[in-house]
Amino acid sequence: MEIKIYYEDTDCGGVVYYANYLKYFERARTQYLEERGFSVAALLKEGTQFMVVHAELDYRSPGRYGDTLVIETTLTKTGKASLTFAHVIRERAGRRVVVEGSAKLVSVNMDGRVKRLDPAFVEALQRPPRRTDKGRRAARKGHDA
Repeated sequence: MEIKIYYEDTDCGGVVYYANYLKYFERARTQYLEERGFSVAALLKEGTQFMVVHAELDYRSPGRYGDTLVIETTLTKTGKASLTFAHVIRERAGRRVVVEGSAKLVSVNMDGRVKRLDPAFVEALQRPPRRTDKGRRAARKGHDA
């Protein structure tokens, strides 16, 4: 997933404000779910939501105004009611690492009580992402060359 850095994302020095990386991680996790056929809205309707119980970030180099950042997200650990995701954010042009981090989420019901994850859901999250229209166009373009 790509994030273009705008002025609103930065501090007065033109560097990405440190807390924004947590928002970028959240977007990347949402996209991770969507690429595997799940929407947060549908999960909520089914009575499942996720709460972040632990997050870590290691800042490696500054993201700056005008950069395009690429976020790589992987599911690194699953528990009976938890998911842990790792995130690496790189600057697109030079591929330098900007931030590395992780987040552990716990599945809860709408009352905030811990809820076991459906094994089929966990299995689906461990599969490769579904191809999107954008991915199909890129593959077709490369095939046509």
